[in-house]
Amino acid sequence: MIMYNNSNENFSAYTLITKKRDGHKLTKNEIKWFIDGFTAGDIPDYQMASFLMAIYLMDMDAAETAALTDAMLYSGDVLDFNDQTVIDKHSTGGVGDKTSFILAPIAAAVGVKVPMIAGRGLGHTGGTVDKIESIENFNTSLSMSDFKRLLYESGIVLIGQTGEIAPADKKIYALRDVTATIESIPLITGSIMSKKLAEGTSGIVMDIKCGSGAFMKTKTRARALAKSLSNTALRFNKNMITMITDMSQPLGFAVGNSLEIIECVETLKGNGPKDLTKLCLELAGGMIYLAGLAKTHDIGIKKAKATLKDGTALSKFRELIKTHGGDPAYVDDYSHFNVATKKTQIISDNDGHVHSIDGVKIGLQCVELGGGRKKAEDNIDFAVGFIIHKKIGDRVKKGEAIATIHHHKHQQPIADKMIKIFNNDIYKIKKGKPKKLPELIYETKINWSK
Repeated sequence: MIMYNNSNENFSAYTLITKKRDGHKLTKNEIKWFIDGFTAGDIPDYQMASFLMAIYLMDMDAAETAALTDAMLYSGDVLDFNDQTVIDKHSTGGVGDKTSFILAPIAAAVGVKVPMIAGRGLGHTGGTVDKIESIENFNTSLSMSDFKRLLYESGIVLIGQTGEIAPADKKIYALRDVTATIESIPLITGSIMSKKLAEGTSGIVMDIKCGSGAFMKTKTRARALAKSLSNTALRFNKNMITMITDMSQPLGFAVGNSLEIIECVETLKGNGPKDLTKLCLELAGGMIYLAGLAKTHDIGIKKAKATLKDGTALSKFRELIKTHGGDPAYVDDYSHFNVATKKTQIISDNDGHVHSIDGVKIGLQCVELGGGRKKAEDNIDFAVGFIIHKKIGDRVKKGEAIATIHHHKHQQPIADKMIKIFNNDIYKIKKGKPKKLPELIYETKINWSK
């Protein structure tokens, strides 16, 4: 057994992997050395993958998490707009989580400047960048100068991770997706906060998903992540609202890249699912409040509602598409989207009420269709996905459709297998109503830095 003394720092990838694997605390310098070495290409993917698994299994304390976040943050440029109205939102992700495309235009329509640096798909969840790229020619690879310019000219901008902003996270993020190391609180904290702090925001609204379809399965884990994120924000004098929200079932009805963007447009037109609409208004209201454009969160929500009613949020989404090189016609004519033409209904084998839905398995079935990645280099099929017809608490009759699969003709054998999977593994339909329905928003906390 190797004996460690934290007064003697070790600078070799093998030794640091072993040290963390054996449950020992890493120093700030050791963590920075490992992150810097990986970012520079001196440490190979397979050693970083091993390092990530060691962190996942043995965890990190608050000091290690802070050191990890700092190393990832300062691996690239750090912007500072020194502007109270620059506010972003982040979600820890879940099946059907598409809120960014709704709440960002809402907040921007009120006057918030929203700088979104987003990621691609991670595990069973879809990625913000993947979804918006279902609009052909939408450019998420803007330069930093264009990023800054559009933020002030339009009030809203969306790019993928770059070589300039948190480049360490860009490389680590891709590995976490395919190495089963996603759910670690230190790794989530480092990934989220390195991007959000580098954006130069004055405040962040954090949507922490909780439930069967989320990375955080329990409220206890969700609260622990909320504390880790808010402590990091406060350490950098950033205001933060943390909201723990339900992900025990898909958010809205659409799952899959093109289908989700279409549902977002419908929501901006005032025709969206109730759960998706309510959550977006709550989150956007929080952004408006943190920006100082509303005296209370409730007033922020009222201002957010007004943008849906008067169409200014929808106009902002059109503007977002145009400024990024896409065609705003997608908003008015959904035939522009690449959506699979073959549809297979999933017919219920049972009578009763929906008691539970396994969101992770729905997400993985979407990956199986090509709507997500099995390997980091996989391409995304924007066309495939699901429309969910029945949610928890809904009455279901035998022979009634609980969901519809959107797939390609050659995928019919896969779709036929999914019918059994949905009936046997994903949907639990029982006699009698569930004793308790999931709450959309479990709790909200506002953390002011001053």
